[in-house]
Amino acid sequence: MLLGGDIGGTKTLLGLYKPESGARQPIVQTEFRSADYSGLEEMVRDFLQQTDQTPDYACLDVAGPVIKGRARLTNLPWSLEEETLARSLGLKKVVLLNDLKAIAYAVPHLQTDDLHTLNSGQPDPEGAIAVVAPGTGLGEAFLVWSGSDYVACSSEGGHASFAPTHETHAHLWRHASKKFGHVSFERVCSGQGLPNIYDFLREANCAPEPPEFRAKLDAASDPTPLIVQAALEDSEANPLCTATMEIFVDILGAEAGNLALKVLTTGGVYLAGGIPKRILPLLTDGRFMQAFVNKGRFADLLGNIPVQVVLSRAALLGAVLYGFHHLEQA
Repeated sequence: MLLGGDIGGTKTLLGLYKPESGARQPIVQTEFRSADYSGLEEMVRDFLQQTDQTPDYACLDVAGPVIKGRARLTNLPWSLEEETLARSLGLKKVVLLNDLKAIAYAVPHLQTDDLHTLNSGQPDPEGAIAVVAPGTGLGEAFLVWSGSDYVACSSEGGHASFAPTHETHAHLWRHASKKFGHVSFERVCSGQGLPNIYDFLREANCAPEPPEFRAKLDAASDPTPLIVQAALEDSEANPLCTATMEIFVDILGAEAGNLALKVLTTGGVYLAGGIPKRILPLLTDGRFMQAFVNKGRFADLLGNIPVQVVLSRAALLGAVLYGFHHLEQA
């Protein structure tokens, strides 16, 4: 039996799986709020006590780089090590992998119901594939064709330097640089980044802010869901939220196009993570694709690249599939 897990900065999903049932059919599955636990071992023990099941192996994807079996989560104060986890939890083997590598591993196995098409394009069945995943942070990964199948590769491209594409973005960069010094794409294109865009627009007096909405933001532990909800459900009454999401979509499209050029992803680009599926109406009005193809002489090439939004929780699927593969090897 395999313990599969998607360890996120905000939420963690744990499940138990058997190879004969498949990676889409957990025996049991539970979602946890990551910040409620001091470490992963405590959370896993809690989960296993609730299920009264004993797995032999675990494959866990984490939001952070994994190097030689060790991981330090980017947005959680947790440090993880495969052998230590296995020993502490009484498992035969634990495999850690970057969450974006897990999503990339799942991409070739995604089905029609898992996806929403933004651009059909002309897919190359052996072309490289990119994954861009804004959630709590901004994750990026890619896949390359080996001659017989796809190989998933992790990346920390979300921490590369933010590149403004027009004057408003340049002013946003100046605003963020005063606060952070180095401005990565994650600072302006993630759940953590959305409040940075909102604060920039508010301080620049770009639009009025309803006092009652300001009070809600001040009282919220995380303002991002409120900003997104207001832009989706009451955009006219919350013009700052609307403008925030417009800039967010512009930046997401530009960075997805950047990765598509760097890896030459003629096999497609997949938008994953928690945000794209939540803001689907804002991705389908043409703004995203306009920013995606805005690459001068390479606009036509980018216009032929398929772009999909991942609607399912692909990281967990990828972690379980990866775990099954290593379980079979073991």
